Amino acid sequence: MKFVNSACALAAAASCAHHVLAMDLVTSEKLQRDIVGPELMKNLNRLDRIARDNGGNRAFGFPGFTASVEYVSERARRFSRTIDTWVQDFPALFNHVESISFKVGDEDIYVYGLTYSPSTPPEGVTAPLVLAPEGAAGCSVEGYADLDVKDKIVLIQRYACPGGGTLAGRVRPAKLAGASNVIIYNNVPSLVTAGTLSAPDPEGYVSSGFINQVDGERLKARLLAGEQLTAYFQQTQVIQTRITQNVFAETKGGDPNNVIMVGAHLDSVQAGAGINDDGSGTSLILELLTGLKQYNVKNKVRFAWWGAEENGLLGSRYYTSHLNTTEVNNILCYLNFDMVSRGYFGVFDGDGSTHGLVGPAGSEVIEKFFNDYFAKVGITTTPAAFTGGSDYASFMDNLRKPVGGLHTGTGTEQDPCYHQKCDTYNNANATVLTANAKAAAHVLATLALHGHEIIPKNIMLKRQWEAFDGSIKWTEEEGGRHTGTCGHDV
Repeated sequence: MKFVNSACALAAAASCAHHVLAMDLVTSEKLQRDIVGPELMKNLNRLDRIARDNGGNRAFGFPGFTASVEYVSERARRFSRTIDTWVQDFPALFNHVESISFKVGDEDIYVYGLTYSPSTPPEGVTAPLVLAPEGAAGCSVEGYADLDVKDKIVLIQRYACPGGGTLAGRVRPAKLAGASNVIIYNNVPSLVTAGTLSAPDPEGYVSSGFINQVDGERLKARLLAGEQLTAYFQQTQVIQTRITQNVFAETKGGDPNNVIMVGAHLDSVQAGAGINDDGSGTSLILELLTGLKQYNVKNKVRFAWWGAEENGLLGSRYYTSHLNTTEVNNILCYLNFDMVSRGYFGVFDGDGSTHGLVGPAGSEVIEKFFNDYFAKVGITTTPAAFTGGSDYASFMDNLRKPVGGLHTGTGTEQDPCYHQKCDTYNNANATVLTANAKAAAHVLATLALHGHEIIPKNIMLKRQWEAFDGSIKWTEEEGGRHTGTCGHDV
């Protein structure tokens, strides 16, 4: 009996091996055919339900993110015959605003506690509210030379300070000038639901908040009219290191020396479910994986669902900074899909012809593949800028790898629910998502077969890629809200 069972087992193994070898090579047509709208939307429905069942979000450090990791990793592990799946733990700075209040006189005004802001004393701070310098003058302490802001609460508009970011670049000079606190008001009309100082710095920052444009402009007008305003600001923010996760799935087949990486971030902001941002990218690459599992590839394909992206691209930063030299050199290129279910059809400007910032060599090839595909199916594309606001930045900046991908925009016209509670299942557009997913299938299949022939291989010594210091000057996109290191304002 043992002999019979062993023989059957050997026969089954041989049959399985033959089946793997006999799988068809992937093609654009085959992989596109496997991408269907209902499955893409089914994933979004599941992610939306995860958020509803876990306090309304899928943010790093909260139960909704843990459930999202379980959902994606369980789906990927179903394909274990042809796909390897693993989860990478990494430490990341978690923050949670336990209490916050901003009042002017008797009026309560909505305020968002900037990520990594110091706390005020528990009882809060009551002080005169004064205007800061406008524009570039507010980016340096010298701009405050003729203003008395010592021990006062400074009101200032968000602004892209050279080298300092749109938020941190406002807080540091005010602190140096002696301000007790800083209230930044938005420079676009969308509701404020996120904003980060990038990293804790108790010595360089004072406790700061972020308010809506309409409220800031109203307060500014009163101050310019000569009113003497007294404000109250209180914030208690917990900042601590927690362990979170990236999820990876990789084809067993394909050349391991030429890896095509595909990524989307798995976390949402704390304000909402994050279905367009970035449940849409999560669903898109999950369906690419589901289709690809049944085909052979010439180049290995690795899928990544990043954690803690909304806290500053922390998952992809950790991954790219912990690769050894061989692992870095094995990566051929990276495709990013962050917000792909409503707005324009955005293709990253790899050749820099529109926005000026040129991606590493090979990025222009990826851009052309996407643009040619969309032109063929009659869809007009918009060049998407490299703002540094999503995980492609880790591959451009840390590794100098060719990058590309899709992004449907963060402006109020593209997504009025960006980083808000209303970014739920109903915020996604199935037609846009499906069109983007089929374009992604076309480009991925092409690269999985021919990427090693058409994308230049960037081979570096360890001392070269470890020396990169974040020196890329990212594009500042007018009206965009996906900048800096995500969160997305720094």
